[in-house]
Amino acid sequence: MSGFALAAGWAADIAFGDPRRLHPVAGFGRAALALERAIYAPSRGRGALFAAVLVGGAAAAGQLATRLAERVAGRAGRTVVLAVVTWGALGGRSLVREGRRIAELLEAGDLDGARDALPALAGRDPSQLDESGISRAVVESLAENSSDAVVGALVWGAAAGPAGIAAFRAANTLDAMVGHRSPRYERFGFAAAKLDDAMGWPGARLGALLAVALAPIASGSPRAAWRILRRDGAAHPSPNAGRMEAAFAGALDLRLGGPLRYGERTEHRPTLGDGRPPQPADAARAARLSLAVGAASALLCAAARAAAPARARRATGAVPPHRDDSTPTIDGSGR
Repeated sequence: MSGFALAAGWAADIAFGDPRRLHPVAGFGRAALALERAIYAPSRGRGALFAAVLVGGAAAAGQLATRLAERVAGRAGRTVVLAVVTWGALGGRSLVREGRRIAELLEAGDLDGARDALPALAGRDPSQLDESGISRAVVESLAENSSDAVVGALVWGAAAGPAGIAAFRAANTLDAMVGHRSPRYERFGFAAAKLDDAMGWPGARLGALLAVALAPIASGSPRAAWRILRRDGAAHPSPNAGRMEAAFAGALDLRLGGPLRYGERTEHRPTLGDGRPPQPADAARAARLSLAVGAASALLCAAARAAAPARARRATGAVPPHRDDSTPTIDGSGR
């Protein structure tokens, strides 16, 4: 049933999108801001305490919800909690919808509209971006967030249930809030950034491998995608985003990377891939690949979660042995 719950949570996200009210990530963000105001200091120690309290608290809340639901409704209650937490944590529909919307604006020649829409998907400054620059931003954001908003949460759901999903999304949210290298957060956000890197590691690798395997869905070559992933994946400053972006660059036969502007700050990212610069149609292809990667990861993680109880029972000897007709019963007879 727990494998079904993961798949049901992913399907709910694709069908309905993010919860319209009482979104758990938004609520967590408000709690994080309140705690930051209370304990902030420009030190790694305070930042580590901040991350530990919030990520540990999110995991504890997920576990507590599971225990309470199980007490009320048994295994069915546990299944419902996992499905609901999965739905609340995933952002696959929103991700693909925003990517497609920007692609449509670009294809219609509405560059200003695409610039206005980009902040919903990517944090970079869109004001000076041309058509190719916005297309690149969409492809790179779809690649990175396919892991952060979909695959990673499913992996942690398969491994640790609602507590794992809650902890992963908490770490990911804190990284977005305080994990960047600004004067205020360079030290305070260090622990959150490193924790997010560690928790995102398995999802990014699975997501990258799935992007390679599913390259034909975006008219790409798995062989070319695998070559670019192996060659360029480690060149990116992020140990996780680099794998996803390199896999998408290879699968779509594009060239990603280059300068990024965040307000007054400019970063230069290494080149990923050997293809041409992205165009509006490539943003739509990337959205299609992102959706496929999410679907495949949901199936794999659901299967892994469903198989885990059977493996555990075999490992502990809890599976009852087969009894043939000669096995004595309580009264000593054969039947």
